[in-house]
Amino acid sequence: MTATAEPRRFRPSLWATLTTVPAVLVMLALGTWQVQRLHWKDELIHRVEQRLHAAPAPLPATIADPADFEFRPVTLSGRFLNDKEMRLIARPHQGQVGYEVLTPLERADGAGVVLVNRGFVPMDKRDPATRPDSRVEGPVTLTGMVRLPQPAGWLQPDNRPGADAWMRIDPPVMAASVGLPNVAPVVVEALPDPSRGSAPLNGIQPQVELPNNHLQYAITWYSLAATLIVVYVLSQRRRIGTPS
Repeated sequence: MTATAEPRRFRPSLWATLTTVPAVLVMLALGTWQVQRLHWKDELIHRVEQRLHAAPAPLPATIADPADFEFRPVTLSGRFLNDKEMRLIARPHQGQVGYEVLTPLERADGAGVVLVNRGFVPMDKRDPATRPDSRVEGPVTLTGMVRLPQPAGWLQPDNRPGADAWMRIDPPVMAASVGLPNVAPVVVEALPDPSRGSAPLNGIQPQVELPNNHLQYAITWYSLAATLIVVYVLSQRRRIGTPS
């Protein structure tokens, strides 16, 4: 004899429905939010690429909207205030731990001071006396990329004025710690100067990290929503005549 499959029909319980429907709606909302973030990130990457490849222009004396200048190549003239050099805790560089050196540059146009990130030094070169070739005296003109100070991360220690090194860039506080007024709200990362060869603190190569994983996140949330719907439907099919 051939067994006959018992007829079933979809009869969801109230508890399963009240649990599943809100969860599916949340997952769909999160997937849609990631799609919106994807469009925003694509536009941001396109805008940054345009800025990175623009011709360097003089940094304005007044920067009304710092965000409008982020990642822009600029030129800057003045003289370094080497005696007010500051160190910033840096990521390891080529297997070495150390600092990024920020030197205030007094602008030639009289528009105040700009903090210039001149590059990386290992721990054993943190004392300027160990790298006399890093001191650039007299008038200079450099090319660099504008970067905005970043807020402290959740687990990142805060700055302590007067400490040996800074944890993050904060132009007003850093300038005030060395007695400098009228500092620009941005930092200029100096680009390498071919004329200085392998001299210490000869700029840094621009690194712009803009990860874009929003498509994968959107697919994940939509897939979870679809999976939950299938599980809900299959689990709530009951034999005819079976109480709910």
